[in-house]
Amino acid sequence: MLQHFPAVDVKVTHIQRDYYIISFAFIAVALCFLIDSVASIELQYALGIAGWASLIFILIGECKYVRAQVFVAVTFATIGENFASIYMSGYTYRLENLPWFVPPGHGLVYLTAIIIGRTDLFLKHARAIAAFVVAVGGTWAVLALTAVIGREDQIGTLLFCIYLLFLFKGRSPMVYLGAFFITSWVELIGTSLGTWNWAAIDPASGLTQGNPPSGVAAWYCLVDAVAMGGAIPVIHKAEKLILYLGLKKAEESNFDARK
Repeated sequence: MLQHFPAVDVKVTHIQRDYYIISFAFIAVALCFLIDSVASIELQYALGIAGWASLIFILIGECKYVRAQVFVAVTFATIGENFASIYMSGYTYRLENLPWFVPPGHGLVYLTAIIIGRTDLFLKHARAIAAFVVAVGGTWAVLALTAVIGREDQIGTLLFCIYLLFLFKGRSPMVYLGAFFITSWVELIGTSLGTWNWAAIDPASGLTQGNPPSGVAAWYCLVDAVAMGGAIPVIHKAEKLILYLGLKKAEESNFDARK
């Protein structure tokens, strides 16, 4: 069941940069949502520009595979946002739009999940952290399902079961562990500040839904599955495009030289 977890005695190197990025992500999320709680549409545009600048700057220090994963993740998540929020009204943003900071925000959240999962702390203590996540997430799901906390949350319980399936059977358990922490932070801060609100009844299934749903990290497991599958094709296409542009430029240079 734990075949994709790191070995108990795995040897890893402490990378200080990763902890700086994680700290930045958690602080940036809270600051962004705090500003958005009173922001005009113009200020949302500014937050979006800042979000893209931050994401691109961080990605400069990542390998091409991680950059491709994030590109696919942002694309897939943005399509999902337009469908789930704008079209289906499963949740609604404060100004009833899709804020500009949301697409780069998805990229930052997904990248943070990857980075959390590769830290020496998580790699060395993967099983203990997984037990903690299962205990906390399971308690949250049960209490929300029975409406002990918040409103009844059937969707959350379903999502948490899906999350457990990904965690113990999926190919990226460390990313899923990281996703639990960053997505829980995002959802709890975002809903408490009114950045968005989840519908009491999920429009697609008719099931009750918490604000936020307890097992919301499951959505990033799906995002990761799509990102992992799409990263290699994106890299290949990018390399072909670069090669084509390089050859075309060389041909133009040769043509100019012959003239």
